[in-house]
Amino acid sequence: MIDKFQKGDPARLAKRYSSERRFQAYGAAALAISVLFLAYLIIDIGIKAWPSFFEHRVVLQFNLDPGKIDFTNVQKGDFTGLIKDSLRALFPTVTDRADKKNLTALLSVGAADDLRDQIVANPSSIGTTVNAGALLSDDADLYFKEGFSSTIKTAGKTNLQLAQTGEEYLFSGDTSQLAVGQIVRTNGGALRITSLEAGIAKAEALMVPENLNSLIPGSWDLLSLSETEAERSIDDRSTVWLEALRDKGLIEKHFAWRFFTAGDSREPELAGLRGAITGSLLTLIMTLSLSVPLGIAAAVYLEEFAPKNRWTEVIEVNINNLAAVPSIIFGLLGLAVFLNFFGLPRSAPLVGGLVLALLVLPTIIIASRAALNAVPPSIKEAALGVGASHQQAVFHHVLPLAVPGILTGTILGVARALGETAPLLMIGMVAFIVDVPKGFTEAATVLPVQIYLWSDLPEVAFQSRTAAAIIVLLVILFCLNAVAIYLRKRFERRW
Repeated sequence: MIDKFQKGDPARLAKRYSSERRFQAYGAAALAISVLFLAYLIIDIGIKAWPSFFEHRVVLQFNLDPGKIDFTNVQKGDFTGLIKDSLRALFPTVTDRADKKNLTALLSVGAADDLRDQIVANPSSIGTTVNAGALLSDDADLYFKEGFSSTIKTAGKTNLQLAQTGEEYLFSGDTSQLAVGQIVRTNGGALRITSLEAGIAKAEALMVPENLNSLIPGSWDLLSLSETEAERSIDDRSTVWLEALRDKGLIEKHFAWRFFTAGDSREPELAGLRGAITGSLLTLIMTLSLSVPLGIAAAVYLEEFAPKNRWTEVIEVNINNLAAVPSIIFGLLGLAVFLNFFGLPRSAPLVGGLVLALLVLPTIIIASRAALNAVPPSIKEAALGVGASHQQAVFHHVLPLAVPGILTGTILGVARALGETAPLLMIGMVAFIVDVPKGFTEAATVLPVQIYLWSDLPEVAFQSRTAAAIIVLLVILFCLNAVAIYLRKRFERRW
């Protein structure tokens, strides 16, 4: 028996090694599944967010008539009228009042402001003719982005005869290529097929053709749309106009800098994150400037100086309980104390920072105490042995060595504070804020609240804006964490 125990039972050893390999395989599988889910989440958000980082403009020719733009006061120029006239000049057959209105609706309401800024920056262009890009509206912009529209162009391959009876148009000849709902483009016009019987196709005019010549192969083409007009935000007539602009080479794609430089807006193509980013940074500055010093001071006192009695035990229990309190409770506390009692400004980074400081303070205290407790007792004992006081031993030796662990707690606090929404909703930071805040007491919003607001809006373009805002929030969080990790490595000591 002793010899068997010393040599080991081969069957039992094989079973033990097999169990260890299975455990390692289960761990690797769990890690792989987690990575796959994380990768899927990030890729899905990235795909949805990608369109928001680009915008489309139509290049128009503007005659900067000095009669409409005053040299002495460029800001009061009729830039909206200039843009409307320039776009309508490209479609002279669009004469109906409603059609003109729908045509100019393809442009963003901010296109006039962009043109005004360009002329203000270069007033010498007044009195000349310039080419400039005009921002498209959100629906028109989405039409040119992949995944939001599906329009198939097919070259005409048959001979057709076109005739007009009243307001109706008739196609005859070889109509085998035609189908109901398709749009025939020819001679500067566009006709939508409404019926097809006995080789005769009836159509209605979306754009009136310039003439009714016979159509030979290559002189006409077809537009086929995968969705019905009721299922799309862009109707057939607007589709024809947009395709005409694309065929003329007037559509340009640019990086959407305004997404980072503009404030919030009701128009998706004009909405930006500058106000939310600024509000988040101001709120975080206030949060960290309050929670980090107070948290470290409380941890040092409780761990090194506080007497071990019933009161300190009660305080420690309450700190641990506060770390698990739902965040909305802190929002209610901020509403009752900071807003209603002290009368601080609503929806301000000052109040948001105070609320979030209360929220992350228990986390920082607990992490700081753990970091202080992890420093080997011999460090403090050696300092005391060479004549240092207890205070000197703590602040000159123990605390510097605990900095890496304290920064870890700070990282957790920053991550939680940057992603919180519920407590900030309670103090009014859910308000629609257009202007970028310039101080801690001005009205502001933060990135999580901005994401919440955009996700609840009905426009399709805001769905992409929401995903893009999530990407920006993650990037900012990663950057802040990278700085904290660098500092932690910088101060890390090995013993």
